[in-house]
Amino acid sequence: MQLSELTGATADALRNAGTALLDLMTPTVRLGVTGLARSGKTVFITALVRNLMAGGRLPFFAAMAEGRISRAYLEPQPDDSVPRFAYEEHLAEFAKDPPQWPESTRRISQLRLTIEYAPARTLRRALGPGRLHVDIVDYPGEWLIDLPLLELTFAEWSVRAVKEARLPHRVAAAKDWLSFIAGLDANAAADEQVALTGAGFFTRYLKAARAPDTELTAPGPGRFLLPGDLADTPLITFFPLPPLGDGYRRGTLGAMLARRFESYKTHVVEPFFRDHFARLDRQIVLIDALSALNGGRAAVAGLQHSLEAILKCFRPGANTWLSRILSRRIDRLLFAATKADHLHHSSHDRLEAILRAIADKAIARAAFAGAEVKVMALAALRATREAEARQGRERLACIVGVPLPGERLGSKTYDGQTEAALFPGDLPRDPGSLIGQGAGHANAVHFLRFRPPRITLEMPSGEEPALPHIRLDRAIEFLLGDRLI
Repeated sequence: MQLSELTGATADALRNAGTALLDLMTPTVRLGVTGLARSGKTVFITALVRNLMAGGRLPFFAAMAEGRISRAYLEPQPDDSVPRFAYEEHLAEFAKDPPQWPESTRRISQLRLTIEYAPARTLRRALGPGRLHVDIVDYPGEWLIDLPLLELTFAEWSVRAVKEARLPHRVAAAKDWLSFIAGLDANAAADEQVALTGAGFFTRYLKAARAPDTELTAPGPGRFLLPGDLADTPLITFFPLPPLGDGYRRGTLGAMLARRFESYKTHVVEPFFRDHFARLDRQIVLIDALSALNGGRAAVAGLQHSLEAILKCFRPGANTWLSRILSRRIDRLLFAATKADHLHHSSHDRLEAILRAIADKAIARAAFAGAEVKVMALAALRATREAEARQGRERLACIVGVPLPGERLGSKTYDGQTEAALFPGDLPRDPGSLIGQGAGHANAVHFLRFRPPRITLEMPSGEEPALPHIRLDRAIEFLLGDRLI
């Protein structure tokens, strides 16, 4: 072998060793993204990745604004057992004619984004360019409903579930299920058909009770709402059935349901919290707060209880199973009111103030302490633009967009093709008017769902256009900015 060949081989070996060493030394941030159905999880992840990879306009993301991001790119994810987040497929939905919103999150998925950057600190910069892996973990917010189940027996859960089903705002949805269990004997012989029928009634109740979709405090389980590959399995073929005495006798219907409840916790809930949730470093919870505001005081109260339930996920009790698997790992938690583009920018501060007031009450009630919590209003992908309309001498701040087909306002039904200018209404200046016993402010806003803007995936020059947004850069700065200095 000639010296030049040996030198070349040695250089290649050193480069390969350096790359492997760099991979080992590259820090990783695991970012959890969750929220209830239609809160915008899929859109948020797609927009975040696209704007970082395309070098979008992110003026409040310091590393990007200072020109320190050299590139961002996707790499194979490290967890082989977790489905990959379908970034390319979701992005392609925006390029269709007409553009489409991607489907909602139905299961856990993951994506690894690697960011190469120039460190801000002189000493760090002298050591060479920096690199950060961002492992984005997308999971349904409905799964958080299951956390309280880990601390309950089947009998305790059953009693609580029946009590909650009889609350005024749920009793209509629960009527058929409550009538069904009223005629059951928990000590009757185990019967698979009864279990199937009861589980069906209970599932329909859970789905009907969650309108508007802003409540995490339903009795669960979360997989009854989003079963995924558990559909039709015994793991979700059970329902609450309070005991007649001290417990359930062996071989009875109650004992069979209790066994499946415990199996659900063991095979579904515990693995999720142990293998995924407990490994997160940062978390964003996306909230469709406008639906709650449109629903009036009861819906706002439901949202407050939802945030309280979420916060308890980050505060495991002492000497519990959760305290053994959940350390104080998540150090930044962001609550984001999505669809800010459905309001004129003059109302964004009010929307943020309302969510902050609701979150502050939830933090106090959950006795939460630990992670830094921030609240903001954002739109990861902006679907509207702003305009001004005249009504007599009055000027109204409007939003302009294409409502989705079938959307209605008064007597008008939109066809999905026609652009409309709408005045969504004013939010109250005082957030307290929506919380507690103050004067009500129901139906504060009136909004429609809009088509996403049509996105060109590639320019003639080969560049990848970024996506329009509202405050996505502020969210990225809070979640990742301190790891890029």
